[in-house]
Amino acid sequence: MARRPTIKDIAHRAGVSETAVSFALNGRPGVSEDTRSRVRRVAEELGWQPHHAARALSGERCGAIGLVLARPAHTLGVESFFLQLVSGIQEVLSAGRTALLFQVVEDIDAECAVHRRWWAERRVDGVLVVDPRTRDPRPELLAGLGLPAVFVGGTGEPVPARPARAGSAESPEPSPSPEPSLEPPPLSSVWADDTRAMAAVLEHLHGLGHRRIAHIAGLPGLAHTARRIASLRDGARRLGLPGGQVRSVTTDYSDSEGAAATRRVLAEPEPPTALVYDNDVMAVAGRAVAAELGIPVPDRLSIVAWDDSALCRVTHPRLTALVRDTAGFGRLAAEELLALLAGGPPRARESELPRLEPRESTAPPPAAY
Repeated sequence: MARRPTIKDIAHRAGVSETAVSFALNGRPGVSEDTRSRVRRVAEELGWQPHHAARALSGERCGAIGLVLARPAHTLGVESFFLQLVSGIQEVLSAGRTALLFQVVEDIDAECAVHRRWWAERRVDGVLVVDPRTRDPRPELLAGLGLPAVFVGGTGEPVPARPARAGSAESPEPSPSPEPSLEPPPLSSVWADDTRAMAAVLEHLHGLGHRRIAHIAGLPGLAHTARRIASLRDGARRLGLPGGQVRSVTTDYSDSEGAAATRRVLAEPEPPTALVYDNDVMAVAGRAVAAELGIPVPDRLSIVAWDDSALCRVTHPRLTALVRDTAGFGRLAAEELLALLAGGPPRARESELPRLEPRESTAPPPAAY
């Protein structure tokens, strides 16, 4: 295997000391401009790159940010949201030659363990945190570690950053290095208004005449799932819709659970006339179940998908969907984290409000329903 070039190799070829090479490559005074230029030219010829672990040990940034996804792995291959989100993140990071360290784990406890390990190993300069929970241990954990973070999908309120208590379940075991920060780290959030978006969906369906509406929701415990459920419930109360006629059913976001939930609600004595799905994959699966049961869309059943995608546009009939720039959401999150790492203040930044695009899958319910 080819040996990686070292500072010693650069010093030998450039005819200077290793100390001079270190000064030249790190922009420190003590060498002439001619020497600095020669050293950098030789380093480029040899293909030398800084050793990120060594830089981290010396207190420099390691040039990487982390993203841990605690979701069932089988749900990721067919859902476009995270692919678009990561593409937006990468667009920003690649421009600044910052690496993205990505890992999928089974649950929130495993995610916290990854954050602890990355912190202890100095693998990342900061992290992007997705899927905020209603009872979320991660702000306290990251505060205790002193690890800057941006929460993607927050509420628009400042992220609480109370340092973790030593020995608590949310804090790491004592470690000789690195030491936890005594000051809370900067924790920012980027968010979209799920409450207003769900209100727009309900108003659209109510305006068409629907009174029995089922929301096939995502994972229970996620903050945005709770906000959507609460918005639907509050909107139904505001519109005077009967209790029990507008409700939510949680799933794991997969097509299989989306289909199973659709079968259950359509088999009820008074089935809903409209279904709202928390992602495009479940909406398409629900459309297939309706076809199998002989329920025409939209003549007897209207369907709305959260987050538009190619799946929504190629399905027949085309699905009414909430449209937003998911890649732009990822860009906003990455930009905010880089701003934190550059010394900027913690902020809560709102992304664009998802807009409802009515298509052929929504129509007034039949008079008999």
